[in-house]
Amino acid sequence: MRSLLCAGVLCAGVVLAGAAQAAEPLLLIHGGAGVAPGDLDAAGEARARAALQRALLAGHAQLLAGKSAVDAVTAAVTVLEDDPSFNAGRGAVFTHDGRNELDASIMDGRSGQAGAVAGLQTVKNPITLARAVMEKSPHVMMVGQGAEAFAAEQGIEQVDPAWFRTEHRWQQLQRALAEEAQQQAHADLETARYFGTVGAVARDRQGGLAAATSTGGMTNKRYGRVGDSPIIGAGTWADGRCAISGTGWGEFYIRTVAAHSICARMTYLGESPAQAGQAVINDQIPALGGDGGAIILSADGAAAAPFNTPGMYRGWIGADGVPHVAVFAGEQLPLPGQ
Repeated sequence: MRSLLCAGVLCAGVVLAGAAQAAEPLLLIHGGAGVAPGDLDAAGEARARAALQRALLAGHAQLLAGKSAVDAVTAAVTVLEDDPSFNAGRGAVFTHDGRNELDASIMDGRSGQAGAVAGLQTVKNPITLARAVMEKSPHVMMVGQGAEAFAAEQGIEQVDPAWFRTEHRWQQLQRALAEEAQQQAHADLETARYFGTVGAVARDRQGGLAAATSTGGMTNKRYGRVGDSPIIGAGTWADGRCAISGTGWGEFYIRTVAAHSICARMTYLGESPAQAGQAVINDQIPALGGDGGAIILSADGAAAAPFNTPGMYRGWIGADGVPHVAVFAGEQLPLPGQ
């Protein structure tokens, strides 16, 4: 009787699951869209590229060890959170009140489980807390002091808020406050931009997909503003067919449910990652007034990294273990399946 139930879609699912045993491990990462050639000196660019490579190698090591895609994206994002080159974790931008408020989310494509956190001020690696919310609580999202209390219960590392401070970000806030007081437009293009996020998507040897995103938000934000990064479906999505992490002007990613919209186009319209990414990231979001980028990975191993800004920190690593990274728009970065 059990075998009779395995028919049509159900049987196809079993076959696919079996085929996935031989999947090639893949990992894509981003360190945020919006970077422009004038934003970085040679030393800063070298540091950022080295950090991208370290993140790729850290996540890939998990995949080589037979660990899950969730383990891989957690490891990769943790490296990026710890590097002050990026607006996540240490090196996050400051709010109007001079604080760092951190957001993150993670989703397991195999189980459909997800976890998210927002408004953190003391959790060293927000992505680890987002994962704990997913795996060790009945909830999907926790915020602020409640989330930090849960972190303490789970033994997740917490630090003095000074850990997240960098002088570069502090001076960026001071310029933003001065310009705001004089009702001037931002002279610093980095301050004027609404993005700066890190993220990862991965496929493990069993064919499982996962996605993770982490951010410090936007410079000079007020009122507990939260962008798309911790919102499942907007900044992060993973299911059995695709995994997406976004980076851009969060309000527009929320309004378009960007990450889920990309996956839906792939699922229901049969579009490739490149086609779906073009439609949402480069067409729909700019038409509304937003911008940014994303990394996209499909279950069959095809990938895309669309963006409509002068640059996006990005990279990928496959079975050969060689990290491939790029920063600016003019750089060629051939991706799997392209």
